[in-house]
Amino acid sequence: MVGLITVSCVFLFTVGTGIFLGKKPHLAKKIGKLILKINITVFFFAVFMSAFLLFPSTGFSQEQTVQTASASSVSSMAFLAAAVAVSASSIGAAIAVAAVGSAAMGAISEKPELFGRSILYVGLAEGIAIYGLIIAIMILGKV
Repeated sequence: MVGLITVSCVFLFTVGTGIFLGKKPHLAKKIGKLILKINITVFFFAVFMSAFLLFPSTGFSQEQTVQTASASSVSSMAFLAAAVAVSASSIGAAIAVAAVGSAAMGAISEKPELFGRSILYVGLAEGIAIYGLIIAIMILGKV
């Protein structure tokens, strides 16, 4: 419940800041970088807090053993590792596609015959996300 409230507050703060700065572009130049740093800090804080709150340590009854508790901990860490693999590879792919895609559009505008080569490079950049997805599937296959 606390994680849901935290994520909602971060979302509302981010969207509200975007709307506010969208209506006042002269302020966006002055305080835009500061607000971006605050948003990134709050986002990562919320992600880490949500990760800890999603996997709370609960009290175990007498029938449950330590082995069951460690298996539960291992499976929750496997899910977290799969999520990190997919998210990190997707962020990397987004950065790569942004750089390669803009360069490809510039090259195509000057020489249209370079379309095939540029699409190949953009496809290779998108493949990074697929590698992360494959790793996540391999991790979840072991659980």
